[in-house]
Amino acid sequence: MSDTKDYNTLDDLNLRDKTVILRVDVNCPLDKSTLKIINDSRIRSVVPTVRELIGKRAKVVVLAHQGRKGKWDFTGLEQHAELLSRNLNTPVKYVDDVIGDDAKTAVRSLRPGEILVLGNVRALDSESAEADAHTHSEADLVKELAPLADFFVCDAFGAAHRSQCSLVGFPAKMPSASGRLMARELYSLKTIFDDPRRPSVFIIGGAKFADVPHLIDRVMEAKMADNVILVGLAGNAFLSARGVDIGEASGKALADELTPENFKKAEEVLSKYGQHILLPVDVAVERDGKRVSVSTGDMPTAEPALDIGDLSIEKFEKVVLSSKTAFMSGPAGMFEKPGFETGTKRLMTAMVESGGLSVLGGGHTAGAAEKFGLADRVSYVSTGGGALETFLLSETLPVVEALRLSKEKFS
Repeated sequence: MSDTKDYNTLDDLNLRDKTVILRVDVNCPLDKSTLKIINDSRIRSVVPTVRELIGKRAKVVVLAHQGRKGKWDFTGLEQHAELLSRNLNTPVKYVDDVIGDDAKTAVRSLRPGEILVLGNVRALDSESAEADAHTHSEADLVKELAPLADFFVCDAFGAAHRSQCSLVGFPAKMPSASGRLMARELYSLKTIFDDPRRPSVFIIGGAKFADVPHLIDRVMEAKMADNVILVGLAGNAFLSARGVDIGEASGKALADELTPENFKKAEEVLSKYGQHILLPVDVAVERDGKRVSVSTGDMPTAEPALDIGDLSIEKFEKVVLSSKTAFMSGPAGMFEKPGFETGTKRLMTAMVESGGLSVLGGGHTAGAAEKFGLADRVSYVSTGGGALETFLLSETLPVVEALRLSKEKFS
């Protein structure tokens, strides 16, 4: 895992009167009917870096994305700019353009201490192209914007696992550094996972499963955790691997990810670490408009599992309350649906009440903590989901590697 000495931070750059391209991850949850931002925690997380840059009289050009092409949440960034302005209490300009004449004119006209947000960088096909850092450094985004700037700063830890143009293309062309959020994330997580206080428990949930068996293997092999609690779709998938018939309704949500290869890997992990992997003993379904707990012995059910059941909550709470380090990535169920936030909320509350180190990872997990009023009570909230998993798996984060190579090149 990289150390902050491997790459530059803001302390290493002379920023006064310089133009800085700042890549952030402010990909926010939106209301599907109005496309309005419903949680701006990611925007608030980059405020310290932006405030420091303008305090040092830099001209700040913000690059960011929202959703992806073809998806319902793919929008412009005007409301992101408005919320950034509100959180900074200073004007923020916005141009719904990335590399066209409007964007370049706006960049050239910036004065020291001013902030400009450009349009959704994923409007460019080159942004999402499968390519390495060198190829991305020759893309249109870098060719058009790099000549207009002096430095590149990346504060997008939540996207640091992606080799995309706006993330890894610029460091090869200009002196680059991590922002404060990125540096803090890497330092804090390295500290937390290199030597956790015991007992340590990992709670893994959410709606993605493909990487979970590998994540458990890595966490247990490296002795980061004493026990792993599985909830959400991950819990359902491992129940299936243990031989529980979870039913067609629950299985449908896993259809794309529970491939024969992933299923086999889950079985192997259960065989290897079974006594340390805690699975739900019941699930909560919606029946006649009410929350009903169903024992795994009474499955399958016609209804999909929307949360862990009441007995599972009690079982897991005891483990979490006795922990000295508790980490949660992914909610325990559909916490947005009234009546099915119970598992997520009570596990998070137990993390806080344990008095130990409590860490939350991923956008949905952070959003749930905000909703329950627990975000300020946990020890640390990471902005990364996929980046955090990649970090835990000890694979190289493409953005960190790009920043490291940039330091070597421009030192």
